[in-house]
Amino acid sequence: MGYWYDEEYEGKTRYGMKVRSVLFEGRSPFQKVEIVDSIHYGPTLVIDGVFMTSEREEHFYHEMLVQPAMTTAPRIGRVLIVGGGDGGTARETLRHEEVESVTLVEIDEMVVEACRAHMPTLGLPKDDRLEVVIGDGIDYAARAAEGSYDVVFLDGCDPVGPSEGLFNVEFYRSCRRLLTPDGVFAAQTASPILLEDLFLATVRALREVFPKVVTCFGPAPLYASDQWSWTLCSNDLDHLAVDDARARRVEEVSKYWNREIHAGAFALSNELKKTLG
Repeated sequence: MGYWYDEEYEGKTRYGMKVRSVLFEGRSPFQKVEIVDSIHYGPTLVIDGVFMTSEREEHFYHEMLVQPAMTTAPRIGRVLIVGGGDGGTARETLRHEEVESVTLVEIDEMVVEACRAHMPTLGLPKDDRLEVVIGDGIDYAARAAEGSYDVVFLDGCDPVGPSEGLFNVEFYRSCRRLLTPDGVFAAQTASPILLEDLFLATVRALREVFPKVVTCFGPAPLYASDQWSWTLCSNDLDHLAVDDARARRVEEVSKYWNREIHAGAFALSNELKKTLG
C-alpha cells in the first residue's frame, strides 16, 4: 500500500518516504504546496518537492531554533518571526509567559491555511498575543521601527523562490536594526554536511553584521543530511547562561531541548573549528 515520494538534491542525493495519500495539494503565487500522509512521519509539509516539516519529528527543528534564544535572551517580551507559517516556531515562542506579543510574517497564506487544516499538532496556535501578517518579511523588516523587538527569528526555507532574499547581509542588517541593544537574532542556517557552502556563506554573512555569532547543531531526521544548524546573533549574549525558570518551564513540555542538550549543542567539530575559525 502507498507509494514512495522522493526528494532529490542537485542530482547528488535522494531521500524518500513512503506515503499513504496526499492530504493537500495546491500552487500558490509563490510555490507548490503539498501535505502528504507519510507512513513513518505522519502529515508532512512539502514545498516545491522539498520536505519541510512533519508532525513526528518537527520538534527537533523548532525547539532548537527557538529555545536557545528564548532561554538566554535578557528580554523576550516582543518577538518577530519571519516565515514559520507551519506554526511550530510560534508555538515554541508562546510557551513563555513573559512573551507579550509575537508578530509572524509569512509570505504564503496557502502554507498557513494548509497546515492549520491538515497538521493538527502544528498550525498557528490560537493565542491573543500572536499577530499573523501575510506579507513579505524582507519588506516588513525594512519598514519596522528601530529597536522594536527583543528577539527575531528567521524560519525560512533554503534560499530559493520567495526565501531567496532572506539569506543576505542586507536582510540581516534590517533584523539587527529591529533589535533592542541586548536583543537576539536566531536563524536556521542549513546543514554543514549536505549544504556546506550555504552553511558557511550564511554564517560568514551573519558575522559581517553581528558582533557575536554562535552556532548550535542537532538532528533533523526529515532532512537528508540529518544534522542541522541554528545560529544565534547578538551584541554580546552569553549563549550558555540559561535562565533556569524559563528552562524548567520548557523542559516540562519539550521532547528534545533541555539544559544538557543546550550546553553540548554549541560544541564544534574539529573540522568546523578549522573552517569557521
